[in-house]
Order: sequence, then C-alpha cells, then structure tokens
Amino acid sequence: MTDATFLQKLFVTACAVTHTTDLAARATGAAPFLPALFALRYANMGGLDREEFAQQLTRARSFRDDRWCTYWNRIAAGHVDGATGLLRDLTAGSTSAPIPDICSPTTAADTDALATLTDLIAPAAAVFADHGPQVGFGAVSDLIAAHTPAADRLRATTAFRAIDAWVKAVTYYQVSAFPGHSSQRMRAYRRSRRMFDVLIGALAPSLNLTVEHVEIPVSDRETVAGYLFLPPGPGPHPVVLTTNGLEGTAQELAIPQLRYRDSGVAVFLMEMPGSYAYTKPMGPDSEAIYHEVIDHLVADDRLDSDRIAMVGVSFGGYWAARLAATDDRIACVIACGAPTHRSFTGGALGTPQIILSALADTLGARHPLDLMRALSALSIEDRYSDISMPLLVINGDNDTLMSTQDSIDLAETAPNGTVRLYPDDDHCAMGHYREWLDFSQHWLTEHLIDTAK
Repeated sequence: MTDATFLQKLFVTACAVTHTTDLAARATGAAPFLPALFALRYANMGGLDREEFAQQLTRARSFRDDRWCTYWNRIAAGHVDGATGLLRDLTAGSTSAPIPDICSPTTAADTDALATLTDLIAPAAAVFADHGPQVGFGAVSDLIAAHTPAADRLRATTAFRAIDAWVKAVTYYQVSAFPGHSSQRMRAYRRSRRMFDVLIGALAPSLNLTVEHVEIPVSDRETVAGYLFLPPGPGPHPVVLTTNGLEGTAQELAIPQLRYRDSGVAVFLMEMPGSYAYTKPMGPDSEAIYHEVIDHLVADDRLDSDRIAMVGVSFGGYWAARLAATDDRIACVIACGAPTHRSFTGGALGTPQIILSALADTLGARHPLDLMRALSALSIEDRYSDISMPLLVINGDNDTLMSTQDSIDLAETAPNGTVRLYPDDDHCAMGHYREWLDFSQHWLTEHLIDTAK
C-alpha cells in the first residue's frame, strides 16, 4: 500500500467517523467517497464515457438526498429527452399516434403503446441486445454498418441511438438512486425501474423473448418483484436464479443478459433482500426468501426443476454461496465478488460513509457495534465444505471493496470449486465484465445443458 493510498483511506475513514463526508465532498466532489470501481460499474451498465462520467462525479458535490438526486436526475432527464426526440424522428412522415411516454407508470401495461415502441426500435433491437450500449455516435455507426444492410442503416442507427439514450437514462436514474433507503433516492429507483419495464416490454417481441414480471409473496410479508426471461420453445427450460448486491438492481443485471437470449436457458432476476423495494432488513434469516423463490421456480412446469443454477454478484454472490451449501435443488453456482467471511471481520479502513450507511440500513444496524455484529453473523466460513455441486468463483485479484481471499478460500475449500481471478482487476472483475459474463455463460451451458444430453 502506498503512502498516498493509505492517507486517502485514512481521510475517507476520518470523514466517515466524524460524519463530515458531505462537507468534504463540497471541496473534492463525490468521487473520493465512492467505491473505486463506481465509475467503471456504471460505465459498463450504460455505455457511459468513463472520463465524462468521472467529471460528472467530480461535479457532484453532495450526498444529501435532495442535492444528489437533483443533480443526477437532471442528467438522466437529458437522456430521456434525447431518447424521446430520436423516437419522434423515427415517426417522421407518418400519421401514427404520439410517442408513448417512456417514463409513465402506465406505459409498460399499455399494449398499444408497447406495440408502437416495438415497431420503432425493432430495426436495432437485435444489434443492441448483442452488443449493448455504446460510447459515442461513432461506435454506434460502426456497429450498425457491420450488422445491417446499407439500405436500412439510417433507420437502424436512429433506433439504436434511441435505445442507447433510453438505457443511459435508466443508468443515470440508478446512479441517482444509489444506494437507496431514502425518499428521493427511492423515487429515482422507481423511475429507473419503470423506464426499464417499458424498454424490455418494447424490445422482447423483436428478440423472440418472453419477459414476465413476477411477484412472489415470501416470508415476513415481503414480496420479491423479479423478472423471468423465457427462451423460445416449449421447455421445460433450465433456469438460472440471478441476484445482485447491496445497491444493485434487477435492470442492471438484465441488460447484459439479452446477449444470451438464444442459449435455451431461462433466467429469473431478483434484487437482494434488504435493498430498495424490500421493507425488512436483511440478515441470516433472509436465506428463507431465496428458498421460497426456488420453491416458486420448481412449481413452474415451464422450468426444469432438476436444472436450476444460481448466479450471485457482489453481496448476491454471498447468497449464491450460502444457498449452494443449504439447498440441494441447485445444480451449480457462480459466485462473483462474494463476501463470505474475511470481508465481514476485517477492518473498515477506507470504507466510505455512504457504504457504511447503506450496510447499516440494509442490515437494520443502529450503531457501528451493531453493524459489526450483524456482519459477523453472516459468515459462512464453516459451510464452505458443504458445497458439493460445481461452484465457479469469480473476482478481480485486487478487490478493494471485499476480501479477494474470501474468493480463494471459498473455491479451495468447496469440494468442487474453481476460482477465476482476473489480473489487475477490482471487485467483481468489472474491468473484464464482458469477458467473465461470456465465460460464465459457457460454464452454465456446460453444466445445465451439455451434461443433460
């Protein structure tokens, strides 16, 4: 650790302990008080220009609910306007109905509005699903030129840019919502999710994909609101239960999954208990929620109950590993960036106040000692050896948010574990995001489809 790194961590911790992070951010901007991978993570999600996003983080001068959300909502709204304008360009010369409001809470349930949007974005739907959001007009033009007949390129380019701006708006509203647990952040979360609901409803028909919004009543009067992606064909399909971490969202997981729509594998996406839309804190007992979700998947005769996998990212990786040890209905598991023991018992030097606050809110901890106890209670070190199914553990070899050693210990102790650490990369190997997603898909295909033949 260099002196500069140590001093920076000391400064971040001092601000957290004295609750002066917001005061310091007025001078430095938000970036020093966010996880090191924050910019890369959202750049991946929305195809954001990393330098531009880093500058936006520097100009964000407060974490206070009103100031933080007002700042990011303004940027998101600019992308909403851009998407709407491009959709309007696609209707030029026609007498069709007005452009549906992509932010409205009613549009996702309006079949006529979705049909209108589907027709408008269809020329670029498959290319977008395969390649995701892009950085800049040049990248979009190159993609369309490579994958679209010359006569269709102008319309396809406009359609792609409309989808791209739409996803960027979804992403910026998610940044505004980070890390949840307050009124204005939750409003931004709901807007991001509503916009995604409309987007996926408009994209799915062109991709020959069925997307269902699923609500599962579970323990403690909670409801899991997830998405079920079903591939074409009668089934029963193998299914992957996918869950994310502390302040991740289902839409963040869903967008890259479109690339694998022809794999023959269904996907159920859900957010981690204790985050965003849940009403109760997370704890060891939250394991029951995942068991009940698996009950729901097993009961769906379109899904193959003998071929259920689980994929967890960040804190979701913790739940994937925990379920691997406790639910023998799971055939194989991928845990990416999972905290499992050392991450819960190590020091907090350099952990930003906003992350500590998010952890406290998620776990229902009232003070620092309470938070330490709640985290320690989550350790599953004594369960590693109970994981008998194939387990793939993924991370960067220099995780600055969790302990990389957790990934190594988990894979080495589980009887059928394998670890894949990406060099010079951080938490969840975000610098190799596309690479490990593709590798994971091949691994899942091998264990869910190839072995069943």
